[in-house]
Amino acid sequence: MYVGRFVVVGPDVAAYRVSSRSFPNRQAVARDDALTVVPTAEADETDNPYVSYNCFRTGGGHAVVGNGSHVDPIAEKLDSGYPPRDALAESLLALDYEKDDYDTPRIAGVLTGDGSAFVGTVRKDALLVEEVEEPTVVATYEKDSPEPIGFDAGTAEAAAEEAYGAAFEHAVCAVGVVRDGDGGYETAVRNGD
Repeated sequence: MYVGRFVVVGPDVAAYRVSSRSFPNRQAVARDDALTVVPTAEADETDNPYVSYNCFRTGGGHAVVGNGSHVDPIAEKLDSGYPPRDALAESLLALDYEKDDYDTPRIAGVLTGDGSAFVGTVRKDALLVEEVEEPTVVATYEKDSPEPIGFDAGTAEAAAEEAYGAAFEHAVCAVGVVRDGDGGYETAVRNGD
């Protein structure tokens, strides 16, 4: 099944995976305080604004994962003291779903500094933001409403590997995030072969 890009968010872990039929030549790279999806050297040039973006940032002691430019304003709102639910809802609503040929939803998740987790999506027909107590997935296609998923990763590297290896088609790259025990976050990247 092709679900496009997806996030998994649970109380202690988060992951994001790029799955793509149109732009498979991408990778996740570390940049300062972010993980960024960028084209590989083999990629064709494109002016598509949805191909390159930060997919992970921290803000206000929280970790944010997502499939586009909304990750930055979510992190900035968290830095300004917004509650995670409000930061997700306001940023997703402000940027809205992607105005491409598929009306692609924007998806995001937040791990909070106090141990809770939130997931959100904005689609053409809905804005959904939920606090979650078990690993929950939301994807751009087919699974565009949050739903529980079996996800057992205990480390960032295991989360990236589990997301990359999930039984959905066209894996390109993945990132994993877990709390590090010191108030920060451990991250890992799994790029395609």
